[in-house]
This record gives sequence, C-alpha cells and structure tokens, in this order.
Amino acid sequence: MDGERLASGSSELAVGESPRGGAPIPSGSGSCSLLQADVLDLDEDEDDLEVFSKDASLMDMNSFSPMMPTSPLSMINQIKFEDGPDLKDLFITVDAPESHVTTIETFITYRIVTKTSRGEFDSSEFEVRRRYQDFLWLKGKLEEAHPTLIIPPLPEKFIVKGMVERFNDDFIETRRKALHKFLNRIADHPTLTFNEDFKVFLTAQAEELSSYKKQGPGLLSRMGQTVRAVASSMRGVKNRPEEFMEMNNFIETFSQKINLIDKISQRIYKEERDYFDEMKEYGPIHILWSASEEDLVDMLKGIACCIEQCCKATEKRMAGLSEALLPVVHEYVLYSEMLVGVMKRRDQIQTELDSKVEALTYKKADIDLLTEEIGKLEDKVECANNALKADWERWKQNMQNDLRSAFTDTAEQNIRYYEQCLATWESFLTSQTDLPLEEDSEEKL
Repeated sequence: MDGERLASGSSELAVGESPRGGAPIPSGSGSCSLLQADVLDLDEDEDDLEVFSKDASLMDMNSFSPMMPTSPLSMINQIKFEDGPDLKDLFITVDAPESHVTTIETFITYRIVTKTSRGEFDSSEFEVRRRYQDFLWLKGKLEEAHPTLIIPPLPEKFIVKGMVERFNDDFIETRRKALHKFLNRIADHPTLTFNEDFKVFLTAQAEELSSYKKQGPGLLSRMGQTVRAVASSMRGVKNRPEEFMEMNNFIETFSQKINLIDKISQRIYKEERDYFDEMKEYGPIHILWSASEEDLVDMLKGIACCIEQCCKATEKRMAGLSEALLPVVHEYVLYSEMLVGVMKRRDQIQTELDSKVEALTYKKADIDLLTEEIGKLEDKVECANNALKADWERWKQNMQNDLRSAFTDTAEQNIRYYEQCLATWESFLTSQTDLPLEEDSEEKL
C-alpha cells in the first residue's frame, strides 16, 4: 500500500516514481495539480510545462524552433532561463570543514573565502573560519536590521535522531553546501549584501568577531524587545491591509504544499534506495545460476551484466535526486517558516502603531508626545511594508525559477536513466537473436 501511495504522490510531484523501479514520468499536469497556479505559478509558461502533456503533439513542440529535435531529452533541454548581466562583485566559498574537540564541546568550523572588488572592503580577498553559531548570529543581526526582508534560511541546527550521525561526513557536507548557499543568497540580495554585520562576518578574524558581537544591545535591552514583541503578538493586528492578508494566505497554502512535496520526495528517495539495494543482489545470483546451467551460461551472464549497468544508472539517478531536487525542496520548506516570521514582525510594527493611535484616541497620555511617536511609527510601518512588498516579488520569482529548474533537471535525469537502461537491454536482446523463439520452444519452456 505504501508503494501505491508513493507512486500516486510522486506523480503529483512531476517525477512519477515506482517504488520498485517503475518509470519516473515527468508530468507537467501532475505538478500543476499539487502546486497550483495561485500558489507557485509554475504553469505561467504553459509551453514549458506541457512538453510532456498527453495532449501536446510533436508539431506543437516544434513550434519552439524549426530545427528543434523531437526526442524528449532534446525538447526538455529547450527549457532555459535567461540570466541577467553578470555584475556580481562579491564571491563567497564555504569549504574545508574542520572538527574541533574541547573539554566542553565538539564542533565543526568551515573556511569562508571571500573575493570582492568593492571599495568598502579593505582588501580584495579574505579567509576566515566560522562555526554554526556564527551563522546563527549573522541571521539574527540581519533580521534585527531588516525585520521585513526575507532572510535566507539556515539548515536546521538539530537533525532527526537516528537519521544520520551529527558529525557524519555526509551530514557535514550537506550542511556545508547549505551554508554556502545561505551566504551566497545574502551576497546576491540587493539590500542584505551591503549590511555591515555581513561584512564583519566575512572579514573579521575569530577574536575580532567575538569582540564585535559584544558591542550589541545588552541583556536587558534584548529582554525589553522580547517583552514588547510578545505583547504585540498577544494583542494581534486589527486592520491588516488586504495585500498582506493575501500574502498570509499564500504563505499558509505554500507551506502546506511544499511540506507535502518534501515528504513525498524523501519517500521517493527512500523507495529508490531500497530498490537499488535489492537490485544489486540479482547480478551475483545470476552469475551463480549460470554455473549450474551450461546451456544458459551466456544468457545468464548477459542478464547479470545488464542488471549491473542498470544498478549504476540507478545509483547515478539517486545522486541526482539528492543533489538537484531534495535540497531545493527542503530549502523552501525552511523558507516557508521564515516567511511566517517575517509576517509576524510586520504585524508587530503595525500593532505598535495601532496601540499608539488608540492611546491618542482615548487621550491616555501626553498628546504631543504620542503624536510625535505616531508619526515615527507611521514612517516605520511604511518602510517595513514597502521593503516586504519589494522583497516578496523578488523571492517569488526566485522560488518559481528554483523549483521549476529542480523539477526540470530531475525529469531530464529520469529520461536519461530510461534511455540508458533501455539501450542496455536492447543491446542484450540483439545479441541473443540466435536463441530459438519459435512457438514450440516457448511451449517447451
């Protein structure tokens, strides 16, 4: 039953998988059924997503270009995204993880190499080492300085018990890639890239960064901010503008959809891995079988060779899933959680304004002072709203491109996988043309 549900769910994922090696069929209509247009807008360009629709003819596909080949792999290669001019002046690499053991704790640090041509940097190249807590500090400072901008998510600090060891090489490499993406998304952001804390994070040595952190607000100040935030959340926002109501509804729906996709993707990968582990056993079995069947030696060894080739292709496809699809989907699961926080911070700013306006209405305090505070809060709310609206459109465009690219790459890998397996078995069958295939031979068998 799990396999049937998985196959059904995966067709919605646009990468239909059979838990026992069934065909992963790229399906534009399937993906649209799960990620509807009003949530992800992935069907904005219908030609792109309906390349493999049952209603699309080869004549329709050739309308892209008169010289366009008609094989599925060639057609999917036509789906490209136009990049803007390369004006990047900040390049960041996260690599070389190192384990550190002290009497108190064990932790991993990562080397961060920054190359830049910006004038505000003292040098063109920097190299520092950072641990996960430093990344958390940077994320917190960015949220504090830009409460309604969409800060890229960090990978989770903790992992599900029993899934993988915390200092397992695979886990460390997965985290390294996520931290690398985190910093580069900040570097590519039109506002966050110029944040002073970000610059310090990239350039200051460990001792300098530690001293810099101590310059922040004290404990009492942070506690006061937390109390005000809790009080605002308890009161709730009364008159949230309609456009932010729509954003909030989008976030709720998006969160449900992307979490479902993440679960299906993980289940597909697990089923594929189980299928791979099982298939690996059949090659040696056929080799052993051939030792006791003199008349079938060549055929059984040929089958074993085909199985081995298919195992290699399956392993390659699994690697593609773990690199091209799973991290992208999970990153947007984390983004959905970040968006909830962004909306809460926007609402807190508006709630603070509403409370001041209410106090002025009932003349609960000095009118002149309240009027001045209201004016400042109105400016703050307007800046927060404008920042969120601008960043929202940028984020949605990135999200659509990232997810579309992930599904497209996965579909392309699936097509290549089937073409390779099909060619392997066709070559084997061609080499066996001298075997008796008459009806009487089949009856004897």
